[in-house]
Amino acid sequence: MSNNSDMQALMNRYGIVGRNEALREALATAVLVAPTDLSVLIQGESGVGKEVIPRIIHDHSKRRGKTYIAINCGSIPEGTIDSELFGHEKGAFTSAIGEHEGYFGAADGGTLFLDEVGELPLSTQARLLRVLETGEYIRVGSSTPRKTNVRIVAATNVDIPNAIKQGRFREDLYYRLCTINIKIPPLRKRHGDAVLLFMKFALDTAERYNIPEPIRLTPEAEAVVNSYKWPGNIRQLRNITEQLSILSESRSITPEVLAKYGITPNSDTDTGIATIAGSNGSGGQHDYEQEIKILAHAVFELRSEVHELKDKMQGSEAWRTEPATTTMPVPVTAQKNNTQAATHPYHAFPAGRHSQPLDMDIPTAEEIVDDDTLNIGDMEKRNILLALQRNHYKRKLAAEELGISERTLYRKIKAYGIDE
Repeated sequence: MSNNSDMQALMNRYGIVGRNEALREALATAVLVAPTDLSVLIQGESGVGKEVIPRIIHDHSKRRGKTYIAINCGSIPEGTIDSELFGHEKGAFTSAIGEHEGYFGAADGGTLFLDEVGELPLSTQARLLRVLETGEYIRVGSSTPRKTNVRIVAATNVDIPNAIKQGRFREDLYYRLCTINIKIPPLRKRHGDAVLLFMKFALDTAERYNIPEPIRLTPEAEAVVNSYKWPGNIRQLRNITEQLSILSESRSITPEVLAKYGITPNSDTDTGIATIAGSNGSGGQHDYEQEIKILAHAVFELRSEVHELKDKMQGSEAWRTEPATTTMPVPVTAQKNNTQAATHPYHAFPAGRHSQPLDMDIPTAEEIVDDDTLNIGDMEKRNILLALQRNHYKRKLAAEELGISERTLYRKIKAYGIDE
């Protein structure tokens, strides 16, 4: 850009805060490439704010008066993604009761932002490559090529070269997408920007929730915020700031307050949330992490099977009345503390589902289905959030911990309105 004032005006317009030169270079590149129709690939870790770049590119292009559509490729089920992107004909599959235009048709003349492009199935990658090379696509269930004039901007936090080696991403598509490559630096490399962002998020939260006085960092707390590695990047910082704004009694945030939320100097292993633990009489803490992991996995599987369990209970009197034969052994620690510890009936889930038992009473399936006090959705949402925070907001690792696919995890994040 021509001068610092132009850059500052751009950052103010899009709510971007920071003094980092790599960030400013990325913004300047976005403005320079905007008037062209070159495809752009934005790379950066999860939570760094990649989504602002395609908006800048569209708004500074000749397409700014046309349609802009942002799609997260990881949120669309693999079985329907081709239909969502390219459209389908009536009768193309069972639920295709009418024609569907698809995003490439709807965005004709405008800009299409494909976030998490590294999550696309290989078959869809082949279709996308054809659009990039020829401007043509074919609807699902059709054999007639259609033309579209769409500017493609893509983003990913996946190591694409490594994905190519593993056969998960087409090399020709990568080079076609990466005509212009824009890299967004992680927050840990933006020295001093974390405090500026904290101040912005504190003011935004106070305004949004009508809080009379926004929180502020003491000089010592500023040093902690600057030295922390922020593995979840800007997304994690915003979540922590919002939590502090709502939960902290004092408006002055000290290092001691930050430590309660896992933010400590030179630390890159903390979760960034307050420790969830029970205190014993001596002030010690009991670690529930293993139990939470097991319960999280159980809740995910239970949610998808609740209706099946209801059907079985209603359709088979024997199934309802016969006691479960599978038992769950009491953990070794419980056996040491209680010489008469007994095994617990394990009605809720099929045998062999969990690698370790829980030292707690497990309700029967009928109790789980009919007990109004048990809100499965709240439990699922809570455990998703815990898994994300334990894994520094890295969805792939969180999904592995929960025992589900990353695509499924993303859909649940959106469904529950979890702000990563």
